[in-house]
Parts: sequence; structure tokens; C-alpha cells
Amino acid sequence: MFEWIDVPALKGIMRFFTLFPNRMGGVMKRVLLGFAAVSLAAASLLGTVARAEAAASEQVVIAFKPKQDAAVRAWLARRGARTVHDLGEVHAVSVRIAPRVLDALRRHPGVAWIEPDYEMRMLRTERPAAARVSAAVLETLPYGIPMVQANQVSDASAGNRTICIIDSGYDLSHEDLPMAGVTGTNLSDAGNWFDDQQQHGTHVAGTIAALGGNAVGVVGVLPSGTVKLNIQKVFGSEGSTRSSTVARAGLNCVRDGANVISMSLGGPTSSRLQELVFRLAELRGVLSIAAAGNLGDDTISYPAGLPSVVSVAAVTEAGTRADFSQYNETVELAAPGDLVLSTVPMGTALVSDTSVAGTTYESLPMDGSPLLSATAPLYNFGTGEVSDPGVAGKVCLIQRGTISFADKVQNCESDGGVAAIVYNNQPGLFGGTLGGVSTVIPSVTVSDSSGAAMLGQLGSSASVTVASGNYALFSGTSMATPHVAGVAALVWSQHPQCSAAEIRQTLRLSATDLGDTGRDNEFGHGLVQAKAAVDRITANGCGL
Repeated sequence: MFEWIDVPALKGIMRFFTLFPNRMGGVMKRVLLGFAAVSLAAASLLGTVARAEAAASEQVVIAFKPKQDAAVRAWLARRGARTVHDLGEVHAVSVRIAPRVLDALRRHPGVAWIEPDYEMRMLRTERPAAARVSAAVLETLPYGIPMVQANQVSDASAGNRTICIIDSGYDLSHEDLPMAGVTGTNLSDAGNWFDDQQQHGTHVAGTIAALGGNAVGVVGVLPSGTVKLNIQKVFGSEGSTRSSTVARAGLNCVRDGANVISMSLGGPTSSRLQELVFRLAELRGVLSIAAAGNLGDDTISYPAGLPSVVSVAAVTEAGTRADFSQYNETVELAAPGDLVLSTVPMGTALVSDTSVAGTTYESLPMDGSPLLSATAPLYNFGTGEVSDPGVAGKVCLIQRGTISFADKVQNCESDGGVAAIVYNNQPGLFGGTLGGVSTVIPSVTVSDSSGAAMLGQLGSSASVTVASGNYALFSGTSMATPHVAGVAALVWSQHPQCSAAEIRQTLRLSATDLGDTGRDNEFGHGLVQAKAAVDRITANGCGL
């Protein structure tokens, strides 16, 4: 009703009557002044409504009908819609739009379809990011590298391949990651593509390309530093992003010459926009690979569930399905994803060294532990539930179970203990967290067997150190995905004459069968194998 109101003009009318009160008859003056006051109030109300609408705006993806891009864009601009991502390559746009405008947009003849701009997340589990790297070890070969046969194939020709990593960024300053041949784009709300606030993208990149033979850190699938990396940062200060941001990143990957796209992310809803984008990537000869998901059930995550994308499940070091890995009819390949050791931004990880009577034990720092060292006699503190004055000045050896890790460590601290070692009550090493509880003594975890050995060394000198580090153990289908992306590029670098579709089929046919005979929902076609894939193409050619 009041869209035509010129607020500055109305204010001018009121000022005119204030300055020149005798220039017009009383009745007319009162009418105009009344109208101006009412109109100003209406305009103010409209401004309030507009601000409320802006605050309540929705983010949606709009696809245009053929030859209607310009008309719909102009219509949106006139109504104040704010463009978030222009996806002109697939005739779509992501916008923030007021609800009343969105209702009208649905009736526009130039609109093909509208969908929500879905939330997507990194697919790492919430297990602690603790490193299994001892200061005494110069370079570690993560178990996943030989498991996928990457150490049996030379990556000397990997410079002819580009892997595009859509994730949270890349620590370009990392001591164990390539600097040359790395490019990127920031699509997040924080920092640059060569910064990583979430650790996740740098961890993924390390599995792909951590440098080998440099006497530091770990080794990636492609360790020579020759593979080209393109980083598309879609996660910033938060661990979530939008489907349109991932789609924009995918289009950037294609534009920047990627051969392989690695996506350790996903969401529960299929996006029509992403279906268009990754189908376009497929047609342009790009192989897209994504994480199957970490819910541990048979639901499908996307984009992994799209036909144009390879869905990757996670296995343990023993070759069994990781308990968090989703299983369904779209799973295509499997790769190591449980407790994978890789790079994180410099100084953001925790590392630990633990020894008793001169014997070093493998340990993990408790997530939240202060960065401290302590040396004292080892004392058996049971399960850490009952106060014991004998703990004073000692290193507490505590069995896992019954109460929280934080309570165990705090009880040790309260009784005067100088450090805490929590050993497992079931087979294997494990990670623990203090859950945000502040403590002033260093704390670590060890395996059941290490705990049993330490019980035979009570009273001996024990040393516990927790320090900052550059490497961490993460679990998730996020960690399995870069194994497959790296292997795909490694195999392809040996046979660059093959197409993306032929490389994809080769990886299926050369995988080690796991679980039920043939393809199954837990492992797909099986564990990806680099040497078997290279040998298959060498023997039979690309066309399989």
C-alpha cells in the first residue's frame, strides 16, 4: 500500500510548515501535516517489517528454465534477494530471500525448480584427535598406506594429475605437506584456503600427499610431492556448510583442471543442484569421490549417494567394517578409516610419551590434558574412585571403567598425584577425553596389555609427557575417502590415457573382496588396491 512513499519528501513537508506556519490555510495545513505523520509512521512500520523479513530470510537454490536466467535474475534483484553463489554453469543460483518473495517466486514462469540450500557437515567421528606419534620416531608409515598398496606403486609421474580437496582448508606451512603446485579458493566465512580452523582438511590432505623420505611425520598415498593439489575451502569457523557451497566448489574443481575430487563430507538429503554439478564433472572427465557417512546404519549420505560419485566406506586396520561406517546399496569401495594418523595444522594436536622403568609404552594424550611433563614413582590407584593418600607425589595408574575419565584424573590430582595413566579394561589402545573439565596434571591412555605390564612395575620411576604436535588420529569415512582419491590419482598417473570412467571401473574390479562374496553393502566391491589396479590396466588396457 505504501510502497510509493518518499520519506525524505514527507519530512520536508513537515519542516516547511514548521518554518513557515502562515503560508497555508489552517485546515489544509492540518490535513497535510496529519497525512505526513501517518505516512511517516507507515514508512517506519514498513522498514521494521523489511528488517524482520531480512532476518527471517531463507537460503534456497533456484534453477532456471532454458533461456530464462536473465529474466529471473532481474526479478530477484528487484525484490532484494541476495545472491550467495552464482552457479551459472548449471543455470542455477543460491540466494537469501524473504519468505513472501519466495512464495511469489514459486509462481514465476522462468523457474524450473526450487530446493532448500541443505546443510552439510564434515564426516569425522567425535573421537579425540590424539596423535600416536612418539618424539623418538622420525617418520611413521600409517597402516592405511600399505593396506591400499600405495607403497608398492611409484608416484614419480603424479605431476600429471590434480586432486581437488573440498574441505576445511590446508595448512600450507606444514612441515610434512607440499607447498609447490598447491592452489585454492576460499568459499568459507573464515580465513584463507591455506588456513585450516578445523584440522579436518589438513588431515585429509596428509593422507593423500604427506611427504615421504623427509625424516619427519607421516607418509601419504602420493609421497613425492609432485601431485598437484587444488584446495576448495568450504568449512570455516563452523563445521558445517551448504549444499550450494559444495556445488560451487565442485564447479571450481572442474574449472581448475582437477582429475579427481575428494569430498570428506555429506548430508542426509539428495540435492538436485549437486546432482547437476557432479554429473557435469563426470561428463568433463573428472572422477568424484565422497564419504559414505558415519551414522553406522543403512541410510544414504550425499553427495556419496549420487550415481556420478564414488561412495567410500571405512574399514579398520583388521579389515573389518568400522562400526560408524554407513552401509547401503550405493557403497562402491572401502578404505582404511579407523584411527588414521595424518597431518593437522602445526601445533594443534596433542602428542604423548609415556615410560616406566625405562620402557616406553604407546600412549594417547587425554583430550583436554594440559601440556606438561611429570616424573615420579608409579602408584596403583585402582579405578580412581576412592580417595587414597598414598597417591601424593606419585603417577597414578588407573583402570578404565565405572566413572568418567575426568573424575579419575581429578581424583588423582586432588590426592596429590602428579600425572595419570588410564589403562583399558578391554583389548587395545583407546582415546579418552576430559570433556572440557580443567585439570593441572598431564593424563594419557594406554592399552590393557600396557596396563598389565605397568602393574608389574609399581614403584618404578614413571614419566608422562603431553605436548603440542602436528599429527593426529582421526576416524571416519572422511579418512577413508582420501585413501581412495589418492589411489585413483596414483593409478591414473601411471596410465593417463585412461578415462575417468575406466579408472573407476578398474578400481572396482581390482579391489580386494571383503565380507560377502562379490559386491555387498558394507564394503562395496572391496578394499581399494593401487598395485592391483595398475597391473590390471598394464595387462588388459583401459577398456575393461
